Amino acid sequence: MKFHIITIFPEIFNSYFRESIVGRAREKGTIKIKIHDLRDWTSDRHRTVDDSPYGGGAGMIMKVEPIYKALKSIRSNVKRQMSNVILFSAKGKKWNQALAKKYSRLDSVIMICGRYEGVDERVKKFTDDEISIGDYVLTGGEIPAMAVVDSVTRLLPGVLGNAGSLMEESFNQTNLQSKISNLKSLEYPQYTRPEIFEAEGKKYRVPKILLSGNHGEIDKWRRKKMKPADKS
Repeated sequence: MKFHIITIFPEIFNSYFRESIVGRAREKGTIKIKIHDLRDWTSDRHRTVDDSPYGGGAGMIMKVEPIYKALKSIRSNVKRQMSNVILFSAKGKKWNQALAKKYSRLDSVIMICGRYEGVDERVKKFTDDEISIGDYVLTGGEIPAMAVVDSVTRLLPGVLGNAGSLMEESFNQTNLQSKISNLKSLEYPQYTRPEIFEAEGKKYRVPKILLSGNHGEIDKWRRKKMKPADKS
């Protein structure tokens, strides 16, 4: 199993991934972890990865271009059918033991660690799952990435000294798993420059309403997009 993590703070992971079960799994060669500095895929001298949001709003949004370039580069060296790309997001589906088991069957996992006020919505076009690890706000996706690596690694053959302990852990119990709700976070999609992003022969545009300058209509659009998905 190989984990790829895209981040703007690559040094954050050094200590955690050297220790305990994850550290031993790396030493045995059961897993490999590759940390990718997103700024390596920028093209300006300031190595810019963020910009202000279209339609106004607080904070900065991570740009789609460097993330797309990073994904394209990493995916050129992995088996597409046996890998998944995760974008960490407060409005993603809840990470749980069932998902950890699903991911433990893959050859590789690529994770995008967001920062600031979020990631350009168009990044989702190039990912497989949007994941949240809980109903609370974190500074970035680095802690969720550690959680995914840890929870998947312990499910791999030979990682735990006593395989029976996996069967006894509380979240492997079907009756308990069925009680965990998958809450939807109320956040609206955000976009930043460029207005039109082209990739693989397609054009991904910022919604026109965000370019209108009509803040009343922008607020209406955002409130509409914040509604929970229909569960029917």
